[in-house]
Amino acid sequence: MDLTAISPTLLIASLMVAATPLLLAALGELIVERAGVLNLGVEGMMITGAICGFAISVETGSPYLGLVFAAIGGALLSLLFALLTQLVLANQVASGLALTLFGLGLSALLGQSYVGVKPPSMARLDLPGLSDLPFVGRVLFSHDPVLYFGIALTIATWAFLKFTRAGLILRAVGENHTAAHALGYKVVRVRILAILFGGACAGLGGAYISLIRVPQWTEGMTAGIGWIALALVVFASWKPLRVLLGAYLFGGLSVLQLNLQAAGLAVPVEYLAMSPYIITILVLVLMSADKSRAPASLGRIFHASS
Repeated sequence: MDLTAISPTLLIASLMVAATPLLLAALGELIVERAGVLNLGVEGMMITGAICGFAISVETGSPYLGLVFAAIGGALLSLLFALLTQLVLANQVASGLALTLFGLGLSALLGQSYVGVKPPSMARLDLPGLSDLPFVGRVLFSHDPVLYFGIALTIATWAFLKFTRAGLILRAVGENHTAAHALGYKVVRVRILAILFGGACAGLGGAYISLIRVPQWTEGMTAGIGWIALALVVFASWKPLRVLLGAYLFGGLSVLQLNLQAAGLAVPVEYLAMSPYIITILVLVLMSADKSRAPASLGRIFHASS
């Protein structure tokens, strides 16, 4: 095994790219769960966003327009979940699983004609002077705009939950929807808006995979990232800044195992491929001892008459 073949600069830059779709999806799900809703359909919304963004980008030649429609596609799919769980009062777990299955099937149908097609590329956001710096320039200042948007969204989500009245209402709905309703807050409206935001973020994360990280369309290409995003929210104790750290941890593990394969590590490829998921599960188990708890109303059905 030749470890000198692994470039620290490229390793760190690559892990930031690998972490971005997970970060976007997990931030969206964090807002959903802080509102007291458990949406297990993240994987379905991501893969739907991936094909919507890919198709629009190919047809229009604009990756930015593709990202917009990816967010819209994810939000529209999440609207179906919102209607089922908030208006029809269907079971959230069953509805989320159905959403994932529906999204996987729909994306496979829509993506049949796009297999082997190359999408338009998105230019890096090079910053004059900073991008030319050794090591730091390549690691921090030579990425696509969506990567920086993900970091900015993390900070904005943290500030929204901590400092704004809307964030306070969202947290109140997630902690005790009955009390929030008694105070006059529109619980169903708040939760539907949170679900739409989560769907848009998941769709954007899926499009990041198909347009930037792996610029091609392949059926099922999200490969379980939506499920990892769900686990990451728990790992982060429902805190945005911890989501950022967790996303970069998983991204680092994913990229590291690929680099170890390239370096010729004498371990079966299958073990290396599963290592990020195993380590994520172990970290999740260890973090379960954290005293931070989930929103008290998470997964509970709200009855307006209660």
